[in-house]
Amino acid sequence: MFRFEELEIWKLAIIYAENIYELSKKFPADEEYNLTSQIKRAALSISNNIAEGSGVATSRNFRSFLDISVSSALETVNLLHFASKMNYINESERASLYQNAEILIKKIRAFKNSLK
Repeated sequence: MFRFEELEIWKLAIIYAENIYELSKKFPADEEYNLTSQIKRAALSISNNIAEGSGVATSRNFRSFLDISVSSALETVNLLHFASKMNYINESERASLYQNAEILIKKIRAFKNSLK
């Protein structure tokens, strides 16, 4: 088993990406190469950076990857706002994933601080 597979933040990030992928099915077909692609890539980037960072030699480098994970989570939040404004998703869907992102970001930051 790889180190990242044991991390709660990685497991939560995978679930978050699954939820984003499922929600993005509601987006119009003409958004496939724009909003849909962007939000999926941002959501998957969260867990990708946790996994990639877990394999680096130093805690300092791992913390940098965790910063990128947080940035990707914030990107998804921004894209969810846009999707809501465009009426692709409803406010309840946006709010739920917003709350999940908040929790995930807090846990990533707490884990990052534990590496110091």
